Amino acid sequence: MSSLAETNLFKPIKVGPVTLTNRVVLAPTTRLRNTETLVATDSMLEFYIERARNNGGLLISEGAFTSPDVGSFPFAPMLYTAELVFSWKKITDAVHPNGSSIAIQIAGLGRAGDPKDFKDGGFPFAAPSAIYLTEDSKEVAEKVGNLLREFTIDDLHRVKDDFISAAKRSVDRAGFDIVELHAANMFLLNQFLEEASNQRTDQYGGSIENRSRFVLEVVDGVIEAVGADRTAVRISRYCRSQGGESVDAKVSPIVNYGYFVNELERRAKNGKRLAYLLFVEPRVSGDNIIEESYVPDSSWLNEIWKGIIIRSGNLLHGDGYPLLRKYVGSGDRTLIGSSRYYTSNPDLVNRLKNGYFLTQYDGPTFYRVMTNEGYLTSPNCGETVYKQEILSSVPKPLAQD
Repeated sequence: MSSLAETNLFKPIKVGPVTLTNRVVLAPTTRLRNTETLVATDSMLEFYIERARNNGGLLISEGAFTSPDVGSFPFAPMLYTAELVFSWKKITDAVHPNGSSIAIQIAGLGRAGDPKDFKDGGFPFAAPSAIYLTEDSKEVAEKVGNLLREFTIDDLHRVKDDFISAAKRSVDRAGFDIVELHAANMFLLNQFLEEASNQRTDQYGGSIENRSRFVLEVVDGVIEAVGADRTAVRISRYCRSQGGESVDAKVSPIVNYGYFVNELERRAKNGKRLAYLLFVEPRVSGDNIIEESYVPDSSWLNEIWKGIIIRSGNLLHGDGYPLLRKYVGSGDRTLIGSSRYYTSNPDLVNRLKNGYFLTQYDGPTFYRVMTNEGYLTSPNCGETVYKQEILSSVPKPLAQD
């Protein structure tokens, strides 16, 4: 592979409150390495230290859920109790001395969650509309007696407050530089934006403006809590995961997300410019690569949003990374996010800068809970082995469970 050292990828850039020495970003990368009670572990600490060292760029954490009542994955992060926040503070305290910056992504599940998990936690199974993601989800909901229902207005006030509180805890107590709102991949916030999952008849459904309303209210609340320059949003306007319809939606993604992004740009022109928008590229659906006869051209986003852009999704492919070069070379405000190759190449920044080969990632090890296999077992370039005790050790909590 050829070196990218002379491209814009290795020019400094200011993103929100931080100045980065390069434009390679660890994109949000769910790995399920927390404890059973969702506390961050010493393995996670080492994972982020490895990627912060000799970097100077931006790391974005895996999605952390705001509160139990919007759902969570087993062994995934959450920013809800003092112990959970404290465990993440140990990670941010280690990333910053290594010269890198770190953002946290916060999210909810809604209809993408497990009805049984909601039931076991004593919470209703709720979403923007009572439209099940799959027949399997409906069957489980009926079996456990926790049928999917539409959020009430009171519910929405609570959900919004949960996002705002989680954002404030993330910055004020956990030490993150930026908070990224996960409005992509048909997770909770994205479910409001899409007609396939939002068929409400009140002020939060129906028209494009109404479907965008709740997410924009969350954005405004987080801006008020931590500042616009510490707030970011992730969207996937061509999503096909978890019920996303991409270009097959009744309303074109260009129209639907064009309105939403334009509203964010309007706020920016009024002095509230977000740190960045992260755009998931069309060739990625969740953690899978998709092949379609038609791959949409997403360059229209640059015509609407005039701030910092992070483009993420299958960009480290092709001889010399032509798509990556196209994006970083077409302007002076684009960063490139990587998830899969950042799992198998902790020194990814160094490899891209010098044109070194990339170690192929091992998909089957992405989500192996309470183990370091496929998590801390990828060596830096030039290294061939890792310590056997890493593989045999069990991740330990960074705070009391």
